[in-house]
Amino acid sequence: MTSLQFWKPGTAGPGSTLDRATQAEENVIQSAPLSGNLSIQSARARLPIAKHREKLLYCIEQYGVTIVVGQTGCGKTTQLPQYLHEAGWSADGSVVACTQPRRVAATSVASRVAAEVGSILGDEVGYTIRFEDVSDKERTRILYMTDGMLFRETLVDPLLSRYSVIMIDEAHERSVYTDLMLGILKKIRRKRPSLRLIVSSATLDATSFLEYFTSGTPASSSGDEAIIVSLEGRMYPVQTAYLQEPAPDYVRKAAETVWNIHLQANQSLGEQQGSGDILVFLTGREDIDRCLEELTEMLPSLPRNAMRLRLLALHAGLSTDEQLAVFEPAERGSRKVIVSTNIAEASVTIEGIKFVVDSGFVKIRTYNPTTALSSLVTVPISRASATQRAGRAGRTSSGICYRLYPERAFNSLPVTTPPEITRVDLTTPILQLKSLGIDDLMKFEWVTAPPAESAVRALEGLYGAGMIGEGGGLTIVGEKVAECPVEVNIARMLFSSKEFKCGEEILTIAAMTAVQDVFVIPEGAAGALAELERRKFTAEEGDHITLLNAYNAFTRYGRSSSWCKSHALSFRAMSRAVSIRSQLKKYMQRFGLPLESCQGDAKRLRQCLVSGYWRNGARWVADGTYRSVRGNQVLHVHPNSVLFTRKPRSGWVIFHEMEETKKTQIRILTEIDPDWLLDYGHKYYDKRTGTSVSS
Repeated sequence: MTSLQFWKPGTAGPGSTLDRATQAEENVIQSAPLSGNLSIQSARARLPIAKHREKLLYCIEQYGVTIVVGQTGCGKTTQLPQYLHEAGWSADGSVVACTQPRRVAATSVASRVAAEVGSILGDEVGYTIRFEDVSDKERTRILYMTDGMLFRETLVDPLLSRYSVIMIDEAHERSVYTDLMLGILKKIRRKRPSLRLIVSSATLDATSFLEYFTSGTPASSSGDEAIIVSLEGRMYPVQTAYLQEPAPDYVRKAAETVWNIHLQANQSLGEQQGSGDILVFLTGREDIDRCLEELTEMLPSLPRNAMRLRLLALHAGLSTDEQLAVFEPAERGSRKVIVSTNIAEASVTIEGIKFVVDSGFVKIRTYNPTTALSSLVTVPISRASATQRAGRAGRTSSGICYRLYPERAFNSLPVTTPPEITRVDLTTPILQLKSLGIDDLMKFEWVTAPPAESAVRALEGLYGAGMIGEGGGLTIVGEKVAECPVEVNIARMLFSSKEFKCGEEILTIAAMTAVQDVFVIPEGAAGALAELERRKFTAEEGDHITLLNAYNAFTRYGRSSSWCKSHALSFRAMSRAVSIRSQLKKYMQRFGLPLESCQGDAKRLRQCLVSGYWRNGARWVADGTYRSVRGNQVLHVHPNSVLFTRKPRSGWVIFHEMEETKKTQIRILTEIDPDWLLDYGHKYYDKRTGTSVSS
């Protein structure tokens, strides 16, 4: 294997060998284990979808769009692409693609299918997620990917010519790129009728999708355009239990419920009957960690003869190995307790779950077009999501779903979660649509039209950032930014680095903000020691330069797991940042952006940050909180920020993102001069030359 090359400050960034070398090393073992003693083929034959194989292949052959509705765990995601591969849809260099709304689902399902096909992950079966491509251009025939990655591919190949069948899985989640891909695929099918589209889900409103794909189709051919296929999945019965009154603290109630389930199952049933794992649905990492802490504190009081508890977390911030641990069967005499976000609600099927504890809440991203600020908000789930969660208890035997809310509360829940396109910032999606040549947003066939104000604000923001001109068309810079796999504000920063001569540092900061949980700060005495280690990297200007210092130290002195552990850093996060940086560097080189170093000039670096984050400005007020520049919203500093305990000298900051829990918190802050918001925030790019000028 090629030795890994690491970046040193002031030199060129790492080459592509780092990506492929680490991927080849890690992904040989990334296969989610198959449960039971059945052979792979007999396990496949026992899945409910197996008896529908011929019917499905016939419908896909005869109809352009096949809408598949099947219960959770019937085998849609893993088996349909294999049926198509076996039937010859991947012959002559064609690829069968299956999209997932989440990275975890794409990687775990690809791992399982690779094991079923009998190949190493990345060969015949592969996956592609942002900043990670584990596939072979020549050999991969079944490709799992996030819907955002398929959307990006349309920028390069507008007709998606290498795909014979595209399966949009978990369509009921209605992520923003799911909706955009459905609209684009409808257009592509008019140009490429040979392309087959499968839309699948367990809780899909199939009729509305059928109407969507048949509308605008000539009457003579509308009957051959789309069909609904319902799979009668084998599901074990699931009992549902409700609370009499709402729980004041659903995290603590979830821990108590898990404990009671475990004790009662042991007391009332034998080991064989009382076995079965527990899946808990909470909103995010903080809730998950607190629930696991409470359960850990209860463990010493477990009766001596009781089954052991194996406590596991599942959320997007974990490494791939940590995520795959939830698929491993529980050892004899033990029970798994998996505390998860809604990642485990769809696509990621965990065998052996008999009990589900549903908090009734989910964390979703919302966007306020008036203030131009996004936030993560905890809201009640929909009835469709509640049904999906309960279904996880009926995979291998009859199960029970414990809902931590009254039955009357369930009846008052919304039927479905609002589509993501109605509650996100549309700046990046609209820029990418324009890059595809879709300039008239009114004529685009939306599955659900976005709010008019969100679209207008996005267009205003793109114009202000110099991405589109007065006529609504893309500028030279807008065309380049649309190709970058980052948000518009980060891309604008990368392009501004030429003016401020800090390309090396901005490239690093862009990579570091793309990963989560760089610093590992545990609770208690260990946390105090970890905090002392973090202070070695702390910059008084704020978090962005602190992250830069951590990256520089990692690449200069570390490069090892043990070094990261002794310096309170996550080796997984730092390695991923190195990989992301190498890929972003290729985009900068392609666009001719110089990789100059600012040579420690923090002022120039912070001015460049303002050019990207100018909409995310905030000023300090006397009570210790901040007020946003747009909307005058009350903001609190996240406890992980180096500015959490002190006031910035200028009284002004820019921030990377906002999260709303019990209060609105801002993360990754840097102190700025307020004049910079006027000097560098309101710049646009000359439509002819693509250079920035003051407005």
